[in-house]
Amino acid sequence: MSPSPFLYWPLAGPFLIAAAVIALAAAALLLVGIATYALGRLGIGPETAAIVLLACLLGSAVNIPVARFRDRVTAVEPFASAFGIRYYVPVLRSRVTVLAVNLGGALIPAALSVYLIVHDHLGWWALAAVAIVGALVHAVARPVPRLGIAVPTLLPGLFAVLTALVLHPAAVAGLAYVGGTLGTLAGADLANIGKVRRLGAPVASIGGAGTFDGVFLAGIIAVLLAGLL
Repeated sequence: MSPSPFLYWPLAGPFLIAAAVIALAAAALLLVGIATYALGRLGIGPETAAIVLLACLLGSAVNIPVARFRDRVTAVEPFASAFGIRYYVPVLRSRVTVLAVNLGGALIPAALSVYLIVHDHLGWWALAAVAIVGALVHAVARPVPRLGIAVPTLLPGLFAVLTALVLHPAAVAGLAYVGGTLGTLAGADLANIGKVRRLGAPVASIGGAGTFDGVFLAGIIAVLLAGLL
């Protein structure tokens, strides 16, 4: 029985190992205080933060299909590269592009963002941050054949922190996380859905590394940077 194309680890080989190392480093930062301080500014305790981080990491392997598009190109190679990183691409021997939503990279960060908007009373500040970060991310997002829409890893988080500092310095951590996650989802993922049908990507995962990239990392990087200010 062949593995399901909607349940897979998005990074290939050495990059999956590197991602695991990064995850362990992030956990270490939580223990030594940097990430704990940053997430504490979001009103999230260290235990809850660890659970959210673990849920996002494990959920990054789960892609929930929501739509199918007819495509003229079928991906036949299991790997593709973008910005120097090699990604695993599930091979579907059909002429259909499946649009999916990634659990760890889209649904969980979006839910946390909604919580922060309500809890921190961000309101219009959040809307402005999402719009600004979304526009900046959209400007640097690039279509990659057979892969989808890729974004440089560090830029969305940096955009989010700078935007939060300008708009509302008193709530920089929460606003940076909301802008980084929802802004990247809007600017890289949702704004480029129309391009996916022309790229030959078998599975276009909103929020999933390897097709639409950087949402999970944007939020984490934004919070860590905000915590260092």
